[in-house]
Amino acid sequence: MTFILGITGGIASGKTTATKTLESLGVEIVDADIVARYVVSNDSSNNSSALAKIVDHFGSAILLASGELDRTRLRDIIFSDLTEKRWLENLLHPIVRKQIIQQLSAIKSPYGVLSSPLLFEKEQQELVNRTLVIDVPIEAQNTRATLRDNVNQQQISRIMDTQLSREERNKKADDIISNTGNIEELQEKITVYHNRLLNKIRAL
Repeated sequence: MTFILGITGGIASGKTTATKTLESLGVEIVDADIVARYVVSNDSSNNSSALAKIVDHFGSAILLASGELDRTRLRDIIFSDLTEKRWLENLLHPIVRKQIIQQLSAIKSPYGVLSSPLLFEKEQQELVNRTLVIDVPIEAQNTRATLRDNVNQQQISRIMDTQLSREERNKKADDIISNTGNIEELQEKITVYHNRLLNKIRAL
């Protein structure tokens, strides 16, 4: 079984930069967000029943004109209604987890990465050998998320409410990389970490 590194962090922490850096170094990446989007897409023939169940539950207004899921509308619903959020999670999480496991098992690089914003919250750390948190102060998260995603503070707070606190996340991590500098500094830190991890894996 290939060694798997789990990468997580809060909103706008730098997870994408971290995974893109590792991908450029030849590491195969499984992104939980991409998997979650795939399983409810029209392209997902194996999981089209998930989209059908969502439409049956929420009505056809949950679809865009293209037939794809209106993710913005769905997000607004589940953020405002805990019962609906739990229903959706109970439907999707087993399907997403199965897809993640399948993709991880197909990795051929010296080690693979599972990137997930909810690695600990959804107990996906059970699928990996080691965990890495990209850590950033809350103030920086707010600034970066506002600039990057053009979202307001209320939307940021709603997303952060679904995640562990910074302290809880860091406590659970095997390794932590601080991302308080620029992109180039984070890329350098990730490259150093990658080389160290490769050496550890080869020594196993």
